[in-house]
Amino acid sequence: MIEPKILKGFRDSLPSQEMPRQNLISQIQEVFRSFGFVPIDTPALEYTEVLLGKGGGETDKQMFRFNDNGGRDVALRFDLTVPLARFVSANSETLSFPFKRYHIAKVWRGEKPQKGRYREFLQCDFDIIGADNAQSDFEILLLVDTCLRTIGIPSFKIRVSHRGLTSSYLSSLTENVNADEILRIIDKLPKVGEEKVRELLSECGLSADNVDKVLSYISIPSENFESTLKELSSMFGSDNEYIKRLTEIRDMAAGCGVLEDFVIDTSITRGLDYYTGIVWETFLSDLPAIGSVCSGGRYNNLTGLYSNKTLPGVGSSIGLDRLIAALEELKSPIVTSNRTSDVMVIAEDNPVWAEKTAMTLRKLGLKTECYLGNKSKGAQFAFAESNGIPFVVCSEENGAYSVKEIATRQMLNLTAKQLSEKVK
Repeated sequence: MIEPKILKGFRDSLPSQEMPRQNLISQIQEVFRSFGFVPIDTPALEYTEVLLGKGGGETDKQMFRFNDNGGRDVALRFDLTVPLARFVSANSETLSFPFKRYHIAKVWRGEKPQKGRYREFLQCDFDIIGADNAQSDFEILLLVDTCLRTIGIPSFKIRVSHRGLTSSYLSSLTENVNADEILRIIDKLPKVGEEKVRELLSECGLSADNVDKVLSYISIPSENFESTLKELSSMFGSDNEYIKRLTEIRDMAAGCGVLEDFVIDTSITRGLDYYTGIVWETFLSDLPAIGSVCSGGRYNNLTGLYSNKTLPGVGSSIGLDRLIAALEELKSPIVTSNRTSDVMVIAEDNPVWAEKTAMTLRKLGLKTECYLGNKSKGAQFAFAESNGIPFVVCSEENGAYSVKEIATRQMLNLTAKQLSEKVK
């Protein structure tokens, strides 16, 4: 006998876990399509050279990398953005630009497993390739905002920054610094705290005075978008290209009536090296301890690694598992409902009638399943109740069904149309 064990850092997903995830994905996909985004897919395995060095040294160490049966050096994708760059470069002649895509699939990172953190997990990405302007930045941000509003998140803040501004500030310091390394250290602030960040900045060669300056810059108050933008404008000048980009985003957010959902936060840098412009993290006001549920940014140089045609991009990733955890705490019906079907038909001794009845109800838009087995009626009703199925069709006479309503324990006499209306 083989022990049915799972690799460390991996997990099975039971129906009670997978159904809320699929319900959430379904709602988010509808929002993506309403913005004109289209789905794609890419292989789980890529040549290692495609992935190596695109997410920083730490990500390279976490890749699942091996030689396949043909002796090729291959690795499992660690995110969906780098494969997107390869995908766009390989298919640029057949795609129309700007290209708006979404991709929901598994990725793999050999991190140390922790509570809520696994080595195999689902990512949900959406990107615009082929446009470098404030409007494309804002459309991705608006898509984040719309997704959270659609699934019923009551209050949240999308915390926006610009890596160009942070890099400009670092270049103004009185010593040579490795800007990418400092940006990665700043990104660790929520996880390790200010004192650890101070220590890491000192270790990378910054003087005590410049460490103070960096910590001061990333601590600029972020009460609202307008006040922080005003302070940054006074530091860099209103004609600064990065300030202009933030100002245009401010204007569009105000025009769409969503400015209150956004703030500028100079501590946001995003740890991955490929980001070059606007970056953001999204936090739920009622559940800050959950961490960022959606992050992203602009990456204008990534596709240039695979072809002579450099295409600008901007995109975001939704943390589905974190969102589900948040929705559970908020008792959202997206995750609290355990309903597998609207109606269950029990066969009695006539499976032909049961399957025919189920087909009739499905044509009326009802999710309908047949009970498969010969257990007692009581056992079948108990099955329906445990699976959140509200109605059970038991028999038919003169064009009407005998229906048990599980919640009230009442027997009803309903036509197919009446049952459909009652369910809906």
